[in-house]
Amino acid sequence: MTFTRTFTFAAAGVTLALGLGAAGAADAQTKMKFTLDWAFQGPTSAFLLAEQKGYYKAEGIDITIDAGQGSAGALQRVATGAYEMGFADVNALIEYNAKNPDGQVKAVMMAYDAAPMGLYALKSSGIKSPKDMEGKKLGAPVFDASFKLFPAYAAKVGIDKSKVTFINLQPPLREPSLKNGSVDFISGHYFSSMLDLEKIGVAMSDVQVFSYAEAGMDFYGNAIVASPKFMKENPAAVKGVVKATIKAWKEIVANPELGVKAAKTRDGLVDEALEMKRLKMSLERNILTKYVKDNGFGGVDMARLQRSSDAVASAIGLEKAPKAADLFEEGYLPAKAERMLP
Repeated sequence: MTFTRTFTFAAAGVTLALGLGAAGAADAQTKMKFTLDWAFQGPTSAFLLAEQKGYYKAEGIDITIDAGQGSAGALQRVATGAYEMGFADVNALIEYNAKNPDGQVKAVMMAYDAAPMGLYALKSSGIKSPKDMEGKKLGAPVFDASFKLFPAYAAKVGIDKSKVTFINLQPPLREPSLKNGSVDFISGHYFSSMLDLEKIGVAMSDVQVFSYAEAGMDFYGNAIVASPKFMKENPAAVKGVVKATIKAWKEIVANPELGVKAAKTRDGLVDEALEMKRLKMSLERNILTKYVKDNGFGGVDMARLQRSSDAVASAIGLEKAPKAADLFEEGYLPAKAERMLP
């Protein structure tokens, strides 16, 4: 009798252990850190929405999302392994991979099919055309993507860049410096600089905009990037991040308010009206392009990416332009049908 009871309890213990083991396996989550390129804002709210609605968790990912301080910094975080994945400007990626051939980071999902790069001057400055920038002062952070590619823009539109004086500014001082006349024009993302100028009392009608895209510079913008080590060791997690983010982005395209609320949930100081404008600008000008509408969100035209790589290499004096295949890996994207935006 004693033997029978012992056996019964032992069997029950084995069954319970197996049950707990199965539950643990089902709940297993891949821990990872994800860095944004900048603050919690409307254009990056898809990541926050996906986190808050449990889309990453559903893909088996325990994600931590942090704000960043520019694309160069985001790439450095990912390349060093401090973060497994991130969001960064693909033009900064081109430069990084060219200079670090042994530790290349790759993009796995393109977000901004059209880059939001540009230059901005007050109409009172007298800058009416690109040529008027000669003899003037350009203010920007050294890591700003639009500033880094200013030599390419200058060559494209006929500016002698040697006649432009560069003033290094910390990001919070960029727009105020334009307003107070410390610099004559600034560089930056359209949906950042224009709205930040408006926020400090500059009317949009008083700003002269010089868009790189309108000058015929066919650059891509920001993309999700991943470290080579994480891609190799956790391909399912990379796919999961991409899938979950695209799901959130589709919801935001259909209802931008969801994105603004997600940003506000993460940062209580977010100005909802301002971020709604910023988000809608990014959707209209950078995301919902003809290519994306025809081919789905997240992919790239590899021939176009190669042209961009060649142009960036020429602009910043790289010895060799990275190959498009070394910059973007499309194998982590869901099927086209799952990437069509509403």
